[in-house]
Amino acid sequence: MALLALLALTRCAPVDVLNAITPKGGVTITKNIAYGDADRQKLDIYRPNDQAKHPVIMFIYGGAWNSGRKTMYPFVAATLARLGNVVVVPDYRLYPEVRYPVFLQDCAQAFAWTAAHAGDLRGDGRIFLMGHSAGAYNAAMLALDPSLLKAVGISPDRITGFIGLAGPYDFLPIVDPEVIEVFKSRDNPATQPVNYVTANAPPMFLAAGARDTTVRPQNTLSLAAHVNKVGSYALVKIYPGLSHIGLILAIAPAFQWTAPLVADIEAFIRAQTGQNAAAMAQQQSN
Repeated sequence: MALLALLALTRCAPVDVLNAITPKGGVTITKNIAYGDADRQKLDIYRPNDQAKHPVIMFIYGGAWNSGRKTMYPFVAATLARLGNVVVVPDYRLYPEVRYPVFLQDCAQAFAWTAAHAGDLRGDGRIFLMGHSAGAYNAAMLALDPSLLKAVGISPDRITGFIGLAGPYDFLPIVDPEVIEVFKSRDNPATQPVNYVTANAPPMFLAAGARDTTVRPQNTLSLAAHVNKVGSYALVKIYPGLSHIGLILAIAPAFQWTAPLVADIEAFIRAQTGQNAAAMAQQQSN
């Protein structure tokens, strides 16, 4: 409760306080690496300070496709890096500058950069897509619609797994007027991740807060049902008591007591080993 009071009383934005108190020792942060020519086509990298090879996670933040910036998320990236992951956090263009599917194309470009440089970042062959809210939507579309990565010269097989936090995956008809503008339609089935599910879908960890009224947990349950129906794998966790924002806050060290989200994410990442990871590692060494 003392921390919540501090966040409420500070003159700084609450996320700035959260980032300031998140430990970053043992992590090297490299900022503003260009993956494209646009101002918002830049990314930050968080790497453990050792010489070991680690899984790579590209984390895509949310913000209803009209807000957000990578500088808001050190509390996510540094936390995951301190656990032994290389974390890449890209910015991407937002509405009203762009509409669907351009923000997906930006994220695909960022993933292409990440895949091309994974070896240089001491990646171990595994590359995970991770996102929260609208960012989980973007990551899910990259994971499920192979045309997005193929358009930037990357095989969808480079995705080891998808980690989706409170993502909108099955949300037609769209009712929010601004979101309708973002997608240029109220009911276009091509905008929905659930409509791209095939047996080739990567393994998924799908999480939601039971008290989320921004993106209802039914989105998570629907995607998981579609994935498991075709014989791929989706692990679902619905955390009691957590809201939409509470879910992403549960990654921050100061809020990890609210749910075992970080431990569950780490268990999922560590479980994704075997032939696919070995093949990717061999490819990087050639």
